[in-house]
Amino acid sequence: MASYKAGTLSANDILTLVRKRVNVHAVHSEARKPFRFLLCGDPGLVAELRALLLFARSDANVPPDAASTLETIDPERRQTVIGGDARCVVFLGRPGDVAGARLDILQQLGLPVFALTVDPAGPTLPPPVSAPLGGQIAEYVVARIDRESLRGRFFPHLIDRCKGIEVAVGRRLPALRETVAAKLTRDAASSALKIAAASAVVDHVPILGIVLGAVASAGDMVAITGIQIVLMLQIGATYGKDPDVQRIYELLPVVGGGLGWRALSREISGFIPVAGVAIKGAIAYAGTIVVGEGVGFYYEHGRHMTSAQAGQLYEETKRVALTFARDVYLRFRKP
Repeated sequence: MASYKAGTLSANDILTLVRKRVNVHAVHSEARKPFRFLLCGDPGLVAELRALLLFARSDANVPPDAASTLETIDPERRQTVIGGDARCVVFLGRPGDVAGARLDILQQLGLPVFALTVDPAGPTLPPPVSAPLGGQIAEYVVARIDRESLRGRFFPHLIDRCKGIEVAVGRRLPALRETVAAKLTRDAASSALKIAAASAVVDHVPILGIVLGAVASAGDMVAITGIQIVLMLQIGATYGKDPDVQRIYELLPVVGGGLGWRALSREISGFIPVAGVAIKGAIAYAGTIVVGEGVGFYYEHGRHMTSAQAGQLYEETKRVALTFARDVYLRFRKP
């Protein structure tokens, strides 16, 4: 399991990996991709949502073009030219407004339509299970326009419909940065899991394991570490930090042993020592979650986690990883 102990890579190893294999320019490009969210409905609520999405602390980096990504439209006048960078429509209203609105006109735009109803009495119906697709409508009922009310389902579903522009969205709209970082982390963890599982399968095929085993082990270590480094740069770019190789230095405590990475590897390996696919997948997934959440915390709060906070994250991540490993192991044992 040494290939998953990120702590075995020195600072110089990591920086060499960044220079050789990580495309920093690609992260730059991600951060600058164009997009627009189209807003309509109650003018007062539209103004509240704009203010919330653009609000940032005084020390936060927000690009000058941030406000232009939120465009207020009047669909009934059909004056708006909808370009390819428009990603969704958000209709804002009060109780009963959705029923009387011409949402069919919005559907004709072919974009996901998020109907956001603000009811001070609180939600009267459960939120949608998944985000709407193009031309579909999903209604979200919240008590008010604030981060706490919208971060449950509305913000995550909004980012789910921003595939490929997540970094650009977070960089320009500060209220969405935490949600973007969480999605980037989940996506990176899924990629790491697939690489680890493929490597484990090679290890368990007799001939391939003999011929390719050592190469696969070295390759998956480099690939997964590369995924985690790109994740670190993406989250930094989301928080307004230009991707830079030297910036990795300030984040090194997050990688590997800084958050109990090696201990996590030992505990999962000891759980079911013969289920290589389950173990490798669980460690790769959980370790990437640890890195992403640690980096997100650093940029959100301006400091690294305390020992207590890191311990809490470690225990939660270990629980998820063990559950995953157990499920995979049980599936492998079924005849």
